[in-house]
Amino acid sequence: MSRSRFLPDNFTFALLSVVTLASLLPASGDAAHFFELLTTAAIGLLFFLHGAKLSREAIMNGITHWRLHLLVFGSTFLMFPLLGLALKPLLLPLVTPELYTGVLYLCVLPATVQSAIAFTAMARGNLPAAICSASASTLLGVFITPLLVNLVVLPNGGHASSSLGSIGRILLQLMVPFLVGHLLRPWIGQWIQRRAAVLKFVDQGSILLVVYTAFSAAVIEGLWRQVPAHALVGLLVACAVVLGLALGMTTLLARKLGFDREDEITIVFCGSKKSLASGIPMAKVLFPSHAVGAIVLPLMLFHQMQLMVCAVLAQRYARRGVVKTSVLKTVE
Repeated sequence: MSRSRFLPDNFTFALLSVVTLASLLPASGDAAHFFELLTTAAIGLLFFLHGAKLSREAIMNGITHWRLHLLVFGSTFLMFPLLGLALKPLLLPLVTPELYTGVLYLCVLPATVQSAIAFTAMARGNLPAAICSASASTLLGVFITPLLVNLVVLPNGGHASSSLGSIGRILLQLMVPFLVGHLLRPWIGQWIQRRAAVLKFVDQGSILLVVYTAFSAAVIEGLWRQVPAHALVGLLVACAVVLGLALGMTTLLARKLGFDREDEITIVFCGSKKSLASGIPMAKVLFPSHAVGAIVLPLMLFHQMQLMVCAVLAQRYARRGVVKTSVLKTVE
């Protein structure tokens, strides 16, 4: 018996199950450390496999696709902050002033890397461009985000700093496995090309691990205790409004500017996401310790929401691609 098209797919059920598990049994202590290491290994494997899969020509095309990169960077570092400021009359009544500051903070963060690339791969988008765009966004964010915090989040002044160590971690965790995989492509590239299920398993598995580890940390930090129920509901609405507008605007801009479907997928997933991995360490440096909890709470909720929504969206993009390919083969 076939499943109703109104029901979520298996991957969405898996995401919901992981969120429930993290809420009831969050990883802590040694277990949390183990899952962090496992997540790091899974992400490294993901980039290794993609490096071995992609041809040199595809990578060069991704690097030189400057119109796409400009749109992604503009969405990340210009559109989002302007959205946060423009929506102040709507968002501020829904949440406390401290939580609204957190909403502004998430708006000035760089894009996430691993999940944006994994979702682009799942949706059959322009993967080389996604790797270049998302990685560059994170690297630039180390320098741009502190400046935007002073301009947008702390308009009355303040001090912001950043750590160059994050650049080294990004290069070590993401780009080194990618380069190693690409250098080994002559020997393992065809083997990986014939085993698409391996890449799909690593793509989805890495996302599930990121969700579990991130949500576990959020629950342990008091995700469900830090704000009153009505403020939490308001914050959920605020995050949904920001995410919905970001997804809608990136999709509209990609189509209006004449990008094809693969590029549109990359723009949507790289230009509408915000990085929890970069945001929390930066918050500890940029804000007083007593304010960090309220500052990062909107980011925690937004991060979970973007994973859930983008998972469904990626599956829909992928199904459309399969349907289109089937129709073309039938016509031929």
